[in-house]
Amino acid sequence: MTTAPEQETTSQQGGVSGAEIVLEDVVKQYPGQDVPAVDQLSLTIPAGEIVMFVGPSGCGKTTSLKMINRLIEPTSGTIRIDGEDVRDQSPDQLRRHVGYVIQGGSLFPHMTVEQNIAIVPKLLGWNGNQVRDRVGELLDLVGLDPQRYRGRYPRELSGGQQQRVGVARGLAADPPVILMDEPFGAVDPITRQRLQDELLSIQRELRKTIVCVTHDIDEAIKLGDRILILQEGAQVAQYDVPEAILATPANDFVADFVGAGSSLKSLSLARVAEVELLSPTTAQVGDSTAEVKQRAEANGDRAVIVLDSRNRPVGWPWLRQLKGDTIVEPTEDLVNIDQRATLNDALDTMLSSSHGGAVVTGDRDQYLGVIDFRAVTGHVQAMEEQAMEEQAGE
Repeated sequence: MTTAPEQETTSQQGGVSGAEIVLEDVVKQYPGQDVPAVDQLSLTIPAGEIVMFVGPSGCGKTTSLKMINRLIEPTSGTIRIDGEDVRDQSPDQLRRHVGYVIQGGSLFPHMTVEQNIAIVPKLLGWNGNQVRDRVGELLDLVGLDPQRYRGRYPRELSGGQQQRVGVARGLAADPPVILMDEPFGAVDPITRQRLQDELLSIQRELRKTIVCVTHDIDEAIKLGDRILILQEGAQVAQYDVPEAILATPANDFVADFVGAGSSLKSLSLARVAEVELLSPTTAQVGDSTAEVKQRAEANGDRAVIVLDSRNRPVGWPWLRQLKGDTIVEPTEDLVNIDQRATLNDALDTMLSSSHGGAVVTGDRDQYLGVIDFRAVTGHVQAMEEQAMEEQAGE
């Protein structure tokens, strides 16, 4: 397995930098309680995957998560990360090598963004230049300009920005494992979608092992390589890939938890990356306005995608809005979607756009193209026809 010194090199190369987690007969029995909160939980979480823990309130999903980094001590059983028993090192030492992200980011209000992110690297003895470089790299990774945000305080950030900083702090020491407890539960739906997309983009690049607790089955379907559905006492109702859980629920509990609309939910498994994107006219900030308008009109476009110097989309103005001699960065924020976003997310974004489409981005928010209603409906129709053919074949 990958050793700690090799993890950074592996992640930079796009390989798996996460570590396997194995839980064997894990029990948590609280004093005075007749029934264990977690009872004989056994589970293997593959390296480099996102595994979502879902289930009703009180089922033990958060307790199970916290036992991995010993925020809660197991009563019995064994938990191993990369083959090593978590009890073979002190809780403090363990937690310095396991990232932890909770709802709202949980930032220290008296510390700047940089100071919040730098906590664990400094505890590990990194020098000042290493820490500063790491903070800049991580802010860029989570979509925050290091120049603008490293010196700000949490009170100066929106809820979504605070959560981004929380994710950056969880990644600060390049840990193989990231634990996330309802990380996006305290933000509005649009911000929640964007944070989910950013997590998928980050994971595509870093390939950590991420264990995430959520109460939202739709979020679990979107983010999870695998989903663990728990019943009371952290009893495993089903542990499988999203497609299998939607197609063949293991029992009535799973079927009820997933909901009657599981056939519709299966549409959320379809990703933007599966749909052919449009390539409308683009322009770089600083380009000649007259030349951009000429190119757009020749292409039959009434608007252009404006990109910054790093090929990130920053605006989608109509031609009539382009003024002056050169293209400037628009002042209004552009809502993008990641290529791993679901088609449901794409439709939601398109409905709020005056262009009847959505701008699609990849790693580090790099521009990929535009998705429109025609492409989505065509893909959904093809999925339905394929499903009907498969049913007829059976």
